[in-house]
Amino acid sequence: MSKPIAREADHSLNEDMLADYLSRHPDFFERHTGLLARLHIPHERGTQTVSLVERQVHALREINQRLENKLREFVAVAQENDVLADKIHRLSCRLIRSHGATQFFSALETSLREDFGVTHWILLCLRNDIPELSRITTRHLRMVEPGSPDLKPFETFFSSPKPRCGQIRDSQREYLFGNDAQEVGSVAMVGLGPEAQYGLLAVGSNDVQRFQPTMSTEFLSRIGQLVSEAVDAL
Repeated sequence: MSKPIAREADHSLNEDMLADYLSRHPDFFERHTGLLARLHIPHERGTQTVSLVERQVHALREINQRLENKLREFVAVAQENDVLADKIHRLSCRLIRSHGATQFFSALETSLREDFGVTHWILLCLRNDIPELSRITTRHLRMVEPGSPDLKPFETFFSSPKPRCGQIRDSQREYLFGNDAQEVGSVAMVGLGPEAQYGLLAVGSNDVQRFQPTMSTEFLSRIGQLVSEAVDAL
């Protein structure tokens, strides 16, 4: 019984040696064109055989198609990033032109609505030293005292205030979006100020798939930084 095993091992070894030789001598078939013409391998579909050259051409076409698809994906992502960068630029310009809390909040609301197409959002502000901001009455702003029991559902977020995307607990969604909570399928949250000391900005979408935990939060972080700087300047 040992002989067939030995022959199988030798056969495998010889194949490995042949593959290694061909990889180290890519010009082998150039020096043996007659052999190349006689080599045929089974076609991927059916029982027909094709020449090695035809199979290589087919394989190269498949590789080329995959590369083209990947390139299209990269281009699409780049275009989306350009659009986002332009929107953030417009937000920056609006915030720079604003003076005082009222104009700041109006600029933020306009940018989120017109540039980003956002209808469900709220600024949860922990700054109790901005009287003008606290006098603004809107569903998009909620003033909360630091350490308030209302913040208990967000303990995990404030303990590690990195941008978060995805679905949130019902208690969090209801607190943030009130009567609109049932319409919100996914949420993006970003802390404001150092260690989220100024609060958080939450944006909701009707689409459950809109904000995913695996998505990049780079642009969300930039928006949070811009809003934080604007709040700090009030």
